[in-house]
Amino acid sequence: MFEWGGPPAGTGRAAPVAEGPVAEGAVAEGAVAVGPAGPDPASYGQGMETHDDSSPRILVVDDEKALAGMVASYMERAGYATRLEHTGPAGLAAVRSWSPDVVILDLGLPEMDGMEVCRRLRTFSDAYVIMLTARDDEFDTLMGFSAGADDYVTKPFSTRTLVSRVQAVLRRSRAGGLGGTGADGLERVVGGLRIDVAAHEAFLDGEPLALTPTEMSLLLTLSERPKWAFSRRQLLDAVWGEHWVGDDHIVDVHVANLRRKLRDDPARPHYVLTVRGVGYRMGQG
Repeated sequence: MFEWGGPPAGTGRAAPVAEGPVAEGAVAEGAVAVGPAGPDPASYGQGMETHDDSSPRILVVDDEKALAGMVASYMERAGYATRLEHTGPAGLAAVRSWSPDVVILDLGLPEMDGMEVCRRLRTFSDAYVIMLTARDDEFDTLMGFSAGADDYVTKPFSTRTLVSRVQAVLRRSRAGGLGGTGADGLERVVGGLRIDVAAHEAFLDGEPLALTPTEMSLLLTLSERPKWAFSRRQLLDAVWGEHWVGDDHIVDVHVANLRRKLRDDPARPHYVLTVRGVGYRMGQG
């Protein structure tokens, strides 16, 4: 959980202390306890970026300013350029102007909730979206994925967990599925579906598909070994990373979204087939 340890000597930045259980009397649900000598974390990184242009960019959008400042501090320590926004419209504007690689997006934002922010940013951005939710609610999770989120973390959470989730999604674009382009090179054709591996783009009957990064990674993984039946665990390892912890039915939700965009009938799919008792494999189109 989060605790605030005050600033290190000679610096103006607050230092997170070792993680552990929230002490008795601490604010619940992911809030930050602020030491008497500590600076206000609310101003950390707001509207500003840190690190050089080569660092991956992490945008944190959360109206809990102390919590957002703590998250941004940890992201900077992990080597990422960070920026903070505290409302839905400001977060959406920052995605347009700053082009982050990952958006850490709170579900309960003022003015425009995280779900709507996610839907709108998906119309122009392929940034990875990690949703923060205060409730471990299956409906909220499913709605977040349907809006285009790639992952979710439930409050209260460990900062190590959040950093590891960010590292995992950033590894996906470098991994390109299971780690190669397959025997068919940089382009794969399955019926009316054409996959440009190098560009991470897919086309159905000549029309570009608006896939999220996670949906694209799933498609790359399945198409790399088209005759291979993947279990949920194998897809989680390939797309989310071996250290991902959570409900493995996240795979089913993203497969359903992918099928919808491929105009695949779930009862008689042509592109993503269900292998009963195992998982999924690529169809023949």
